[in-house]
Amino acid sequence: MTKQLILCDCLGSQQIDADSLSNLEGFACSKVHTELCGKQAEQAAKLIAAGDAMIACQQERETFEEIAADLGVTAPDFVDLRDRAGWSEDAMAKDKNTAAKMAALVADAAHPQVPLKTFDVASEGLCLILGPIDVAQDAAARLAPFLSVTLLLENAEDLPVDRSYDVVVGQLKGAKGALGQFEVRLDRLQQMQAGGRGAFTLSEPRDGGMAECDIILDLRGGQPLFPAPEKREGYLRADPGSIPAVAEAVMQASHLVGTFEKPLYLGLDPLICAHSRAGQTGCTKCFDTCPTSAISTAGDHVDIDPTICAGCGSCAALCPSGAITFDNPNPGALFTRMNRLAETYRNAGGTAPRLLVHDASYGAEMIALSARFGRGLPGDVIPLEAEKASGFGHAEMVAALAAGFTAVDVLTSPQTERDALDGELALAQALAGSDAQLRLLEVADPDALSDALFGAAKGPQVAEPILPLGSRRQVARLAAKALNTDSETPIALPEGAPYGAVVVDKEACTLCLSCASLCPAGALGDNPDAPQLRFQEDACLQCGLCATVCPENAISLQPQMDLSDAALTQTVIHEEEPFECIDCGKPFGVKSTIDKIVAKLEGKHSMFQTGGAANLIKMCDDCRVNAQYHMQNNPMAGAERPRVRTTDDYLLKRRDH
Repeated sequence: MTKQLILCDCLGSQQIDADSLSNLEGFACSKVHTELCGKQAEQAAKLIAAGDAMIACQQERETFEEIAADLGVTAPDFVDLRDRAGWSEDAMAKDKNTAAKMAALVADAAHPQVPLKTFDVASEGLCLILGPIDVAQDAAARLAPFLSVTLLLENAEDLPVDRSYDVVVGQLKGAKGALGQFEVRLDRLQQMQAGGRGAFTLSEPRDGGMAECDIILDLRGGQPLFPAPEKREGYLRADPGSIPAVAEAVMQASHLVGTFEKPLYLGLDPLICAHSRAGQTGCTKCFDTCPTSAISTAGDHVDIDPTICAGCGSCAALCPSGAITFDNPNPGALFTRMNRLAETYRNAGGTAPRLLVHDASYGAEMIALSARFGRGLPGDVIPLEAEKASGFGHAEMVAALAAGFTAVDVLTSPQTERDALDGELALAQALAGSDAQLRLLEVADPDALSDALFGAAKGPQVAEPILPLGSRRQVARLAAKALNTDSETPIALPEGAPYGAVVVDKEACTLCLSCASLCPAGALGDNPDAPQLRFQEDACLQCGLCATVCPENAISLQPQMDLSDAALTQTVIHEEEPFECIDCGKPFGVKSTIDKIVAKLEGKHSMFQTGGAANLIKMCDDCRVNAQYHMQNNPMAGAERPRVRTTDDYLLKRRDH
């Protein structure tokens, strides 16, 4: 079905090539209007009433949605062509890439993202206030009409007499949780006794007190209760010496009553998590990078507390197995978007595109300000908005290059988690090659953004763009293969990369196969017919479990990516000659191991003083049992079994008596 693309040049401030946009499949363009949100509003209403429309304006979205509501029709879709393409130094110069970029943006907007899953968080307004009595008492009095307030004081001096809120005295030992479900631990807890004349008295102090609340207002200053406190919903902090900051925190707290929708940012598949096996720890990347401590161990896998998770996406970017996936958007949808942008741009006549990844708040505002007051974005720079830029990992970076982009820039904000991104950038650079142009942009003003993009270097463009389908690991490998067509040796990767080989010290390895039994990805395996250790590099997560459990310390990790087909099949990395049973000739065990055991025990241990006893070590399971049964000192032999009593024996005994 054809969608009507409603165009407007915003009072003639931008150039729009309607003919170029008309070539987009599935679209029919209107004429280029000048002021659809003002003098031409009636024309806008007619076009919206026709249905199935997309308006090339984001600034006046609410205006057009109100028009649709008044008409009783479905609201149109929207795409921002002005800030992202039309208001640009290149667009003013009628650069051909600008029209191609507009076509790519329209094609992308025609496929709206799947709404993020949410769950309800309920807050009944139970508020705990911490801080010095002069500041905290005033905040409690101001919040009392709106919330159920409890004021926690560290000492019993000058207890408030205001009964509009509760007062307790104690020492805060810790807290956990988030909005609607905080739990705090208190020692030396004393509750106020309201009866009697004169100053209020307190109960006897007791340790181990527990309390629940929905909101915590922390006015103590100094060390926060939680890591990344600005990301902990329901936890509000303010400098007690700043009156405006305290007032702002009090106002925010007063609004945290009711039922709220919280996004469910992450998906978890515990079956493929490589965190641990048999009590041995393997991968801990998600633990190490989570800024809010929302991830905890749950046996062999991890668990994610969605109420604490702030949705930065760093854990998903680092997860080697794909057990954690970021659903905002999910990797498959993001790969499809990048491919659509690059393909539409090429088909519209654009050349050498660059990708600019930014978040939905800081980055979007930076682009808008650059367009309105500065040089805007270059014509060949295609912006891709994601909810959080920190979830854009190495797989996405190399996939963008393999899809046809000549450079990838990730615009970070002051709130972006850089630790994970820095490592992912280094890994992507190693996979893509030294000529690839990958950057993390950290700019403080819109002009600096334009300066960083205009005239920036471009990398080589892939000869045959790929179609990025599959998991993040599969796409990363596919992209690396497209970007390294001449590579004949494995690509060396940084330490901690999720791809690589295992190196076995053959002199130390006894082929006990502990590593194969615990490998979470099945990269290590055995051969039931021979003493062999097999390895498939494509499946290896470099989680380190094999090195941890190896009793001989014979295994080390080697981060790399082998792009040949050999990495897709099992290869024998260590094998030895089997030992043949001296009785039946059946092969069992490892010859070198059996020889070592015999050398250590024969004639030297009390149980193996004779040659016959030592020969038991050289027999298979069946022959060993048979030999032991027929030995003079048969360990399985017992006393002579008593004769079975019969009915005749019973009757004979009665007759004799």
